[in-house]
Amino acid sequence: MLCCAALNMGHLAAKEAPTLAKDPVLEAQMMSIAHELRCLVCQNETIAASQADLAVDLREQIREKLQQGETPAEIRKFMVDRYGEFVLYKPRLSSRTMLLWGGPFILLLIGFAVLWRTIRKPPPEPETPMSTQDEERARELLGIAKEKR
Repeated sequence: MLCCAALNMGHLAAKEAPTLAKDPVLEAQMMSIAHELRCLVCQNETIAASQADLAVDLREQIREKLQQGETPAEIRKFMVDRYGEFVLYKPRLSSRTMLLWGGPFILLLIGFAVLWRTIRKPPPEPETPMSTQDEERARELLGIAKEKR
């Protein structure tokens, strides 16, 4: 919303575009489609909520296509063909978007696996005391005189 607010300071609190069509049914259809499409300027808003000039133009294009008798599916297909899958606010599940949909779950599973391994790691073994021979050898190397017992 910050991006669009910077573009049009007069509509900082705007949540949705004003109704422009004379036919409320047509306007409802247009808004329904617009809620499924991403604003290409703001990217974190639908074109229904955006006040960016491009979003206004896209809403008008949707209105015109509805008036020409195109179905919502045809309009969505036109938008995807023209702007790519990115224009869909909720991308479709396909081979190209599989990682997008499954990525968070894969990362979550990896996180749980790391946590599980960390929790299940056996405690470190206690240090074994040095043998008398090792102790004498260490003293010899360090030049320390042998303690008398």
